[in-house]
Amino acid sequence: MPFINPENGYLTVINLFKTDLSQRVDRLVTEMKKIVDIADYPGWISSTVHRGQEKFGTANFIQWRGMDDLETRYAGSEFKHHTIPVFHEMTTFVRLMQTEVELGQRHPSLGEVTEISPDRDDYTVIEILGVQPSNQTELISTLGAAHEWLVDVPGYRSQSVMRGIRSRNLGAGDGTLATVGADNDFVVVYSQWDSKESFDGYRTLAADKQHAARRKNQDKRNSLTTVTDWNTYRVVHTRSAAEPVRV
Repeated sequence: MPFINPENGYLTVINLFKTDLSQRVDRLVTEMKKIVDIADYPGWISSTVHRGQEKFGTANFIQWRGMDDLETRYAGSEFKHHTIPVFHEMTTFVRLMQTEVELGQRHPSLGEVTEISPDRDDYTVIEILGVQPSNQTELISTLGAAHEWLVDVPGYRSQSVMRGIRSRNLGAGDGTLATVGADNDFVVVYSQWDSKESFDGYRTLAADKQHAARRKNQDKRNSLTTVTDWNTYRVVHTRSAAEPVRV
């Protein structure tokens, strides 16, 4: 099963897909599973499909040996002339994000490494935080510091913070990819909770009932973040390469 671990040195790609109908989410999941089940690309480590809960959409969490392997995949005829057109037909928005894992933090009772798997019952949240490139490192540090008070929040399981390297959108169904903004103008937060109720309780807790450390940390995060995009997910499918790929 895939693990989120800053020590493994993998290039982590998070592909977000948005759509407007539940039926299209079903189709997205089906198509993503097909791609994952036949994946045999040089340097590919694992792919894990997530189905959107709060909003219509899916996410694919993919690990690669490095940038060269991913770019070879993007340059291939199959990706340009089959994969992109299929997803373009079913989506209203696609964002392909290249990241590196900076922090992997868990509740002390949950071991040393974050696992993602459909065999688990995690309620997963993926947040994309826009940030000025000059503030990216400070935002990552601020997010990491949140772990100090998150461990006391009921239902919290883990938080992984990823440094944005490059972000692309799909072109107009013609097999092209367009770079979005500056190469490193975002941070991804991948968190796991024990239930929707726990996450909703955390998210909607009134400010006057929050711990002072949380309010201070949130104020700092807000001052550094330019825009926020998020959705909640359930992991529905995963597959890893037969043999470990060494970095």
